[in-house]
Amino acid sequence: MLELLQAGVHFGHKTVRRHPKMMPYIFGERGGINIIDLDKTLSMTKTTLVRLQEIAARGGTVLFVGTKKQVSDTVRHEAESCGMPYVTNRWLGGTFTNFSEVSKQIRRYHDLKDKKESGVLARKYTKKEQVVFLREIDELEKKVGGISNMRRLPEAIIIIDCKKEKTALRESKIVNVPVFALLDTNVNPDDINYGIPANDDAVKTVNMMVHLFAEAIKAGQAHPVVERSGAVTTTTPVKSKVTGQASLLSENGAVVGTPFSDQA
Repeated sequence: MLELLQAGVHFGHKTVRRHPKMMPYIFGERGGINIIDLDKTLSMTKTTLVRLQEIAARGGTVLFVGTKKQVSDTVRHEAESCGMPYVTNRWLGGTFTNFSEVSKQIRRYHDLKDKKESGVLARKYTKKEQVVFLREIDELEKKVGGISNMRRLPEAIIIIDCKKEKTALRESKIVNVPVFALLDTNVNPDDINYGIPANDDAVKTVNMMVHLFAEAIKAGQAHPVVERSGAVTTTTPVKSKVTGQASLLSENGAVVGTPFSDQA
């Protein structure tokens, strides 16, 4: 609990911006600022981590989305650490709802990169033509670089700021991709499948939570589920990896290990 306080997880928005459906997750207010109930944060964090681990244990893909400049490096770093796709520049409209078209851009990106790395561009094209291709590679990198290995819609999406990433949230709901997100006090929790009441503006809060998400995914990947004849088994109980002996959060809420990434 102390680390949650030190990270500023409990600070919400001004009371005038409070979403009425967030009231059950608000402890009180101080100086016109909503104070988030950290007991709820802790409980819902554990539930969220367990579910993320289950998805990863079954080989599922989880897309990380965080385009705020101050947290984008952390989001990319943590997503890459667990081998998951990410969006840290701008959400490309239709990423979910028109994935077949986005897939064409991904294929084009891979094709040009392969030609560049194999030397085909240098051998077959003039310097002027190469400049055009290199510029296209850079543009595609910004658009689809983080999702270039995503061959299908993911099994889940992690959204850091639901207000900023409203298009990603809307598309997720349309195609029924479960949403995992931080719930600041101005967010409608009904839009989220697995939410964590938390300050989505504080860099330390985001660093802590995104790191925990990545660690839960890695724990699931390390203990994959084996399905035989309709039965589902795993070598390690999923919940124990989050709340038990090898927990990411201890029973009193302290984060085990170093919760912050190098970008903190």
